[in-house]
Amino acid sequence: MNSDTVWHTHAITKIERRKRSGCRPAILWFTGLSGSGKSTIANALEKVLFEKGIATYLLDGDNIRQGLNSDLGFDSHDRQENIRRIGEVAKMFVDAGLFALAAFISPYREDRDKVRHLVGKDEFIEVYIDTPIEVCERRDPKGLYHKARLGKIEHFTGIDAPYEAPLRPEIHIRADRLDITECVEEIVMYLEKKGHFNAETH
Repeated sequence: MNSDTVWHTHAITKIERRKRSGCRPAILWFTGLSGSGKSTIANALEKVLFEKGIATYLLDGDNIRQGLNSDLGFDSHDRQENIRRIGEVAKMFVDAGLFALAAFISPYREDRDKVRHLVGKDEFIEVYIDTPIEVCERRDPKGLYHKARLGKIEHFTGIDAPYEAPLRPEIHIRADRLDITECVEEIVMYLEKKGHFNAETH
C-alpha cells in the first residue's frame, strides 16, 4: 500500500446502497476446471437474477484477461495477481449494491480465501463447479486440453499445474450430473434460503 494515499470515505454507505437495492449482495465465486461449466452456469444465473430485477455483473476470466488483466500470464505469480485484482473489483460491485458473479478457474485455495476476507460475513459465496477432468477434456470447447497435451500450452490447470478444490464451498454443484437449469436452481435456492433477496438489510 502506498503510504502517500489516504482512504476517502464515501458520503453514501454500503448499508444505504443495500437498502436501495432491497437485497443483500454478495460475490458468487465460481471455481472449477477449464470446461467445467463455470461461465455457462454463471451466465444462465445472471439472466435469471436479471429477470427477477436483481442488479448483477458477471466477471468472466477470458473477458477480464482481454482488458484489465491483459498484462498477466499464466504462471503461479500472475495467476495470483489475476485473482487479487478481480477480488478487489468484485468487492467494489458488492459495495455498490450488486451481486458480483465471478467465473474463474482460480486454482489456489489461498487466493480464493484472500478474496473471501476482503468482504464481510456471508458476502462471499464459493460455488464449486465440480466436473471431472475427463468430462472437461471431452468437452474441450476451446481446444485447450488438446494443446496442453501436445505441450503447446504450459502451466495448464489439471494437466501440468495444480487445481486445489474447495474444502467447504457454500455451494457444491456436480455439473456432470445436472443440466444448466438444475444448476441455476440450486444456486437460487441457496440465495433465497440465506435471505439474500430479503429487503431487510442491516
